[in-house]
Amino acid sequence: MKQLFINGAWIDGAASTSTRNPSDLSDTVDTYASAGPEQVELAIVAADAAARSYGLSNVQQRADALDMIGSEILARKQELGTLLSREEGKTLAEGIGEAARAGAIFKFFAQEALRIRGDKLASVRPGIEVDVTREPVGVVGIIAPWNFPIAIPAWKVAPALAYGNSVILKPAELVPGCAWALAEIIARSGLPAGVFNLAMGPGRVVGEALVKDPRVNAISFTGSTATGARVLAGAAMRRAKVQLEMGGKNPLVVLKDADLEVAVNAAVQGAFYSTGQRCTASSRLIVEEAIYGRFVEAVAARLAALKVGHALQSGTDIGPVVDSSQLEQDLSYIEIARAEGARLVCGGERLQRDTEGYFLSPALFADCEPGMRHAREEIFGPVASVIAARDYEHALALANDTEFGLTAGICTTSLKYATHFKRHARAGMVMVNLPTAGVDYHVPFGGTKGSSYGAREQGSYAAEFFTTVKTAYTAA
Repeated sequence: MKQLFINGAWIDGAASTSTRNPSDLSDTVDTYASAGPEQVELAIVAADAAARSYGLSNVQQRADALDMIGSEILARKQELGTLLSREEGKTLAEGIGEAARAGAIFKFFAQEALRIRGDKLASVRPGIEVDVTREPVGVVGIIAPWNFPIAIPAWKVAPALAYGNSVILKPAELVPGCAWALAEIIARSGLPAGVFNLAMGPGRVVGEALVKDPRVNAISFTGSTATGARVLAGAAMRRAKVQLEMGGKNPLVVLKDADLEVAVNAAVQGAFYSTGQRCTASSRLIVEEAIYGRFVEAVAARLAALKVGHALQSGTDIGPVVDSSQLEQDLSYIEIARAEGARLVCGGERLQRDTEGYFLSPALFADCEPGMRHAREEIFGPVASVIAARDYEHALALANDTEFGLTAGICTTSLKYATHFKRHARAGMVMVNLPTAGVDYHVPFGGTKGSSYGAREQGSYAAEFFTTVKTAYTAA
């Protein structure tokens, strides 16, 4: 059984849980310890005790530890990617790619630890100097989701450690294996005891304790909108710093002047790869009427050529849905769409393969109205809705007509429309002639409206959340 990592030691939990491969339900991935209130308390005490001294630690030591972590992840990306695909259901290529990204993130923040900036300013009063510095916030509770089980923990843990914070990581119960593997690497990095702690377990025990405990100075959460709202409410009661990344219902606008091949590639990649289980997925395809029919036919043809199957098998394009609950949700929305009058062009069927798993053919709905539930609510599966637009202005209005604002895309050969869309799309990230899903690790990640709250993640902008600013005055 894989144990918890608390205060520099591997310890047992209050219970245990086993995880299964969504591509083959007969395959048990492993058994993992699950923290109870006692173990969570130990983690908080350890992180709190370590925070002060680590916050004052030498930045080269932090950089060296993070660089070592990143190097080992990269050296083991095949192994870690295989574990990820076996545990979460991404194709092997996607799993290896995600593991490599996690390694690159740690190496990036190893260098950011050496670039913590400040300012030295003249005071408006004579004979006084002003120093503005960044300091760690203290203890950071990290609550990670299941859909990117190593990349998202990496892009939260790495900056937290780089900027001198102590960390308690709570991975999703569904996919603890990648977080455990990451913790095992971090455990050998030379970081002091208590600086990094892994507390696997249910949200109602581990997550709730992190949100409510006054010794936890900041919470970084990625997950559902409903859970994010509860995290924000709980943390706000004690004025903790909060960073939320939540849902998306992202539009991809396709104008009549678009290169059809580019648009189809962007739509299929963005909407259906990773089984559509990405908050950045292109779930609303908004297409000008002049090319609507051709676009729908071309996307359907591309989907028909994709192979849905075991994530570890060669040639698989789309792996399984992560678990039975998510599969039921996907199938439920497919029935909702049918009942609303949308036309099912292709897919939407439970598939049988050589192994028992949660396989679903990607579903494409056409003739959708923007007010239909399936076109407004996040499904988080391989389901996309095609909506007709009269012209660019109508398409832009449809794109912005959502409670979410994570990412938005446009396919066009017009510099005029591309430039206008980048400025007027109400989203935190905008893509031109690219899938809405797929971002770089060294630049900011985050959205607007109901998708995000607080400072941006990733890149040098991560300092805004993981540090606090201090202003010091000195008389000459």
